[in-house]
This record gives sequence, structure tokens and C-alpha cells, in this order.
Amino acid sequence: MSTSDEDGSDEKEAIRERVWNDLEDSGVARFPFPPRGRIPNFAGAEDAADRLADRPEWEAATAIKANPDAPQLPVRRRALRDGKTVYMAVPRLRDERCFLKLDPDVLEDYDAATTVSGSSERGEQVGPEAVEAIDLIVSGSVAVTDGGDRIGKGEGYSDLEYAVLRELGLVDGTTPVATTVHERQVIDDDVATGDHDVSMNLIATPERVRRPPDREQPSGIDWDLLADERLEEISVLERIRDR
Repeated sequence: MSTSDEDGSDEKEAIRERVWNDLEDSGVARFPFPPRGRIPNFAGAEDAADRLADRPEWEAATAIKANPDAPQLPVRRRALRDGKTVYMAVPRLRDERCFLKLDPDVLEDYDAATTVSGSSERGEQVGPEAVEAIDLIVSGSVAVTDGGDRIGKGEGYSDLEYAVLRELGLVDGTTPVATTVHERQVIDDDVATGDHDVSMNLIATPERVRRPPDREQPSGIDWDLLADERLEEISVLERIRDR
């Protein structure tokens, strides 16, 4: 779930297990192994990034918020090479300065700066007040439906990061949200979603780009879904709530 503790429903967990197993059994999964328990890397991730970069939403973007996972590494590198600023959330939003800024005008080695370890070493850690308006969000997925319903790892941080940005006015209901996945990760299942779930506007695979129908996105943080423990762990949430 986006702003609650975890999205561990039996239905979604069964889909995760099925997709993780399929990627591994088919030989599509790529390092890091095993794919289970993570946003899985896949063969053709570079091609999926290139297809996304052909879309007008990419062309128009100057600032992108991207996830730090391995399959979206080509997206982050392509963004810097195209002169776009990349923002990545600090893991679990655990710091007051909860975003890493990768500025193509400052960085010299884009390949090194876009890895998980390299971004923390070379990126500038900033608070939400230093984040510019985001033009495009790229999320990692375990699975996604043709209609744009996304299933992540089940921890809820991707949707929570969106909710934080929306609460701060850094994204709005028209900000496109994309994911890059393998065709095997695009599923036909009916997935139960809530008002807090962020839907995908673009689904890029190595073969093509799908554009699901636009749907209303979450308008901000649903405070009723947040457990006290999460509020205590993520200091930026308390600051937003107390504004």
C-alpha cells in the first residue's frame, strides 16, 4: 500500500511469486540474483529505457524522479546523458534530507553516479524544499497490468514517495508516471487497488510502449493509513503533517 505499512495481500503476493519464478525459470532475470524479494532486473532493460526515452513525456521533462533499482539503471543513465536532473529517494525516506539529486551539469561520471552506491557518494542529498518540480516519475515494478495497475515489492515506499511529492506540490495529477518492465511482467490479472495506489501512464518494455487510459492519481498522503511506527521512522512525514 502506498501510505500504509505493507501491501502484502494474498492476491498480490501470489502474483509476485509467480512473476519472480517466471523470470528466473525463463532465464529473463538478470543480476542481482535471485529476483525474488526485489524489483527484478531483466534482459532488455536498456531497450525498455530507450523506448521510454522516445516518448514525448520524456522529451518534455527536465527533472525526473526515479527509483534506485537495477532494472531502471539505464533510465537514470539515459536521463543524465539527455541533460535531465534525476532525483532518487533515500532508502525508506529515513533522513530529513530524503532525496538524492543527480545534476548532469555537476557530475562527471554518469555511469558511476547512477548506481545505488555511486548515487549516495556522488549525489547531493537534499530536503524536499530543495527539490524542483518533477516532470516525470519512473517507478520499478514487480508486475503491472495492461490497465496500469502496478505491483511493487509490497513495502509501499514508491506510492508513499509519490504522495509526499504530491503533498508538497512537486507533482500534480497530470505528472506522468512510467515503469520499465519485461513483457513477462505485464499481466492480465484483475488487481484490487485503492485510492492511495499510483497508476502507470506509460509501460515501456523492450518491445513496445503501452499507454493505459488516464486515471485519477492520489491527491496526497492518506494519514489514516499510516501506522504510528512509520510516522516515527520517517521524519519528513511529521514535518509535512505539522505544516
